[in-house]
Amino acid sequence: MKRIGVDVGGTFTDLIYVDDEAGVIRVHKLPTTPDDPSQGTIQGLKELAAAAGAEPSSLDQVFHGTTIATNIVIEHTGARVGMLTTEGYRDILHIARHKKPLNFSNYQDLPWQAYPVVRRRDRLTVPERVTGDGAVLVPLDEERAREQVRALKEAGVEAVCVCFLFSFLNPDHERRVAEIVREEFPEAFLSVSSEVLPQYREYERFSTVGLNAYVGPKVASYVARLGEELEALGVRSGLHLMTSASGVATSEAAIRRPVNLLMSGPVAGVVGGIWAGKQAGYDNVITLDVGGTSADIGLAQEGRLRMKHLLDTKVGPYQAMIPMVDVDTIGAGGGSIAYVDAGGIYRVGPRSAGAVPGPAAYGRGGTQATATDALVNLGWLLPEAFLGGGMSLDAEKARAAFADGPAAALGMSVEEASMGAVQILTHSMVQSIEENSVRKGFDPRDFALVAEGGAGPVFAVPIALEVGTPNVVVPPHPGIAAAMGLVATDMVYEYGATTYQRLSKLDAASLQSRFEELEALAAAQFADDGIEADRIVIQRIAEARYLGQGYELRVDVGSGAIDEAWVERLRADFHDIHEREYSRRFEESDIEVPNIRVRGIGLMPELSTPEVQAGDASADHALRHEGEAWFLVEGSLEQVPTRYYDREALEAGNRLVGPAIVNQYDSTTVIPPGVEAHVDRFGNIVIEVGVSAGVRAGSAATVTASEGV
Repeated sequence: MKRIGVDVGGTFTDLIYVDDEAGVIRVHKLPTTPDDPSQGTIQGLKELAAAAGAEPSSLDQVFHGTTIATNIVIEHTGARVGMLTTEGYRDILHIARHKKPLNFSNYQDLPWQAYPVVRRRDRLTVPERVTGDGAVLVPLDEERAREQVRALKEAGVEAVCVCFLFSFLNPDHERRVAEIVREEFPEAFLSVSSEVLPQYREYERFSTVGLNAYVGPKVASYVARLGEELEALGVRSGLHLMTSASGVATSEAAIRRPVNLLMSGPVAGVVGGIWAGKQAGYDNVITLDVGGTSADIGLAQEGRLRMKHLLDTKVGPYQAMIPMVDVDTIGAGGGSIAYVDAGGIYRVGPRSAGAVPGPAAYGRGGTQATATDALVNLGWLLPEAFLGGGMSLDAEKARAAFADGPAAALGMSVEEASMGAVQILTHSMVQSIEENSVRKGFDPRDFALVAEGGAGPVFAVPIALEVGTPNVVVPPHPGIAAAMGLVATDMVYEYGATTYQRLSKLDAASLQSRFEELEALAAAQFADDGIEADRIVIQRIAEARYLGQGYELRVDVGSGAIDEAWVERLRADFHDIHEREYSRRFEESDIEVPNIRVRGIGLMPELSTPEVQAGDASADHALRHEGEAWFLVEGSLEQVPTRYYDREALEAGNRLVGPAIVNQYDSTTVIPPGVEAHVDRFGNIVIEVGVSAGVRAGSAATVTASEGV
């Protein structure tokens, strides 16, 4: 099987080609085309297929990771949306949860009001009412509904969302209004809450369904355009897109529920990190994916992804109650701009130079100092070796950017200012890792740090020394780890429903019936996708809480009959999960199950990588250059002799002793003084940080004036 994964980032578009039968893996990287990401995607696909000696028509699968839906929301460039809702509930989206972003501020904008997903003039009401038990209190006024649909059409909206109270218990009114919309306004993108999110919590449901409509038209247009371009190349396979739930969906499924693409960009990197960790023998991993614009941090214990609580799944200021992998994204990357603010504090990021104009070293007109320029100044990036020699960096412009910027403002040397920039970014990433591990009950010493992205292997060792991870794993192709995650993942769909059950008086038959209904939805979707039955895995999930609590925790529950044994397993597992999350368990309390979920997994062919050639401990055959680079040695910034290696020439069993820098097409790995590493049989560079703890003090030391973050 021949597969291509394409991940579009803020600065670079990363591609990977995998031929399972031939055991061939090729990677490619090119600047992102911000105005139309599909242009870079198609260009990269053509170039990579040509380099692999394959015709695009021979591809069996094309996987795509994109931030288009997220960017639409963050940049407020979505469609004009009209809403039809229950009479008297027009302003749910405006009122929200009565929470202010900053509790103690007397004056502030509320972003969901300043930039509403649906403007008030486009939120129209219809006489109808379903009660909390699903009974009809006020029948649907179909004529009034038809009038309101016509009004929205005349107003010029591009999408329509339908959100009625308690439609998750009785969807009949919503279904009928959806039929009316299709009759009167067939060209509008339609988003119906009982189809998109049939769960309780009215504000979150209204917001999610509104977002689905807000991003729908542009996402549909982008996916359709990309599909047509692939078809013009002769690509026979359908396009698969990464979702926030950690799997890929067909383009048709993504168009129907584009809200599931929100915040999906960083997820592929975590999936790729888990796969790389397993290859290297580590099931517990912290993933660090540092690109040109941002750094994404994830954590997986025993190879399992952590999912965010559905009330924490926000996109910007907007609530999006969708299954979302727990990934933290911060503005720290190779393009992060280094500057001194008005208060004299040295800062790096979150602003980025992006792909255009990019860092000063790119020679594309950028003049502001960036992290990439700092790495050039320190000798960590060789200008002639960048992108495998495919792109040369301008060392003089990198130096000038710092000399005229941060160094001059702080009264420091260029090297001191450059090291300060590196340390500030390192500190930001250390904080994020601690928030996602220590503060959630995980000990980083039990995990390996998987370094990904073009810049992840540069920062990984100083970070590992700070947080205590004993090993750093640098995959063979770290710069395209997110693209690797695309071809290593499965197809995943998740369906939810509200149940309102208590374990003390459980209606087992009703609960079993609801699970089976959701399983039928998953089976129907996989049938549409052409997935065979023996490749489908169905998982059941209960969202449980103690009686009286307002938030739920996800509990994996077994399939089959719901009997007393099933209930006791759920009870015991929930107590354990609650104690892990909050350090408390209340075994005398009853347990509620407000929601249930079914997670359908369509298994893709397993990705395997060939083993690299075996060698001995010496890596001298891979040595390409000997020079000098700047490192912190026992707290002092010094220029020390450094060996530069070619990653492709390294063999299994080779050992590297720092200071050493490993160059490759898609990334650069930095091994500081006093740290050692080895190459395993799959070509991973495993950096042994735990046995190098003696350099902790030197690596953690700070350069004067770089304290402000």
